[in-house]
Amino acid sequence: MKIFKERWNISNNWQLIFPFLGIAVLLYSSFKLSKVFLKDAHISFHLILSIIFYFVLLKFALFLIKKLENKWKVKFKWEMISIFLVFAITGTSSIYISRPIIKIIGITKENLNPVVYWVLYIIIGFIFYQILLVTIGWVFGQFKFFWNFEKRMLIKLGFKRFKD
Repeated sequence: MKIFKERWNISNNWQLIFPFLGIAVLLYSSFKLSKVFLKDAHISFHLILSIIFYFVLLKFALFLIKKLENKWKVKFKWEMISIFLVFAITGTSSIYISRPIIKIIGITKENLNPVVYWVLYIIIGFIFYQILLVTIGWVFGQFKFFWNFEKRMLIKLGFKRFKD
């Protein structure tokens, strides 16, 4: 455990929650992904495919951490896991929040052209994504990172007034 803590720059035991939560989310994602490919297969096939997906996704996540660590300028490696978790939770949450909002507004595939429906769906989802990104980033202790990330994104979209 000492080697694990040193490798991920973990100085306090509470910081262990991020690697373990990352592993749990990766396992869950791998199992859900296997269900996409094997709809009615036996559970043993799901578990085998889940293990394969887990190791592929783990290698990909470690590759991303290595590449983005210097670009994002985080102090500790465990913060990278926290940042990835925020992105994952925010992406999923924005979809689950924007669906009912679109229904409340009265936007459906039946009463609009499908292209217009999907454009509105993406715009509304994007708006909630921006709000949730900073909020969930704050919950995970990464408010400063995500606020700066958000400002850079808004500047690129043409909102120059957010520039310091």
